[in-house]
Amino acid sequence: MADYFESSDEAVENGNDTDLGSGGALVLPDLSDGAGHTMHLAVGAGKNSNLYVVNRDSMGTFSANNSGIYQELDGALPGGIRSMPAYFNGTMYYGPVGSPILAFKITNAKLSTSPVAHTSNSFSYPGATPSVSANGTSNGIVWAVENNGPAILHAYDAATLAELYNISNDVGAVKILGALFL
Repeated sequence: MADYFESSDEAVENGNDTDLGSGGALVLPDLSDGAGHTMHLAVGAGKNSNLYVVNRDSMGTFSANNSGIYQELDGALPGGIRSMPAYFNGTMYYGPVGSPILAFKITNAKLSTSPVAHTSNSFSYPGATPSVSANGTSNGIVWAVENNGPAILHAYDAATLAELYNISNDVGAVKILGALFL
């Protein structure tokens, strides 16, 4: 193993089942910081509601105060994460448990400290796994499935997270959705 990151309160998190392992890590494209340096970053989150950004060239290992981590947003993801995030055009999308999908803008290789946009609806357990479709870098749509009772597929504008459309899992809706992708 060449490098790793472990949060400073890992023993408490493991004992309370609020560990980092419930959400996947996402490798970001190369980003430029304010000084013009190219940063190689990855983001991750878990059940503890914190969002972590690590420098893939020096992930931070373990320290008693997380001093080696690139960026930590404490409590940024209420309800915690049990899914992967999505990335599009300098924005990270997370779907925490019991919360709306949250968008965090990346500027100078740092995430905004609070969401810049959120969906109007929330997603109960296990939250949402957003995904993005687009025409290159334009016309981005964030997709997510709501799993309450009948599943509902939501489509949101990637820039504002305003809902564009939603469709339940009835047969007619599935036919319409299938026609959209033909």
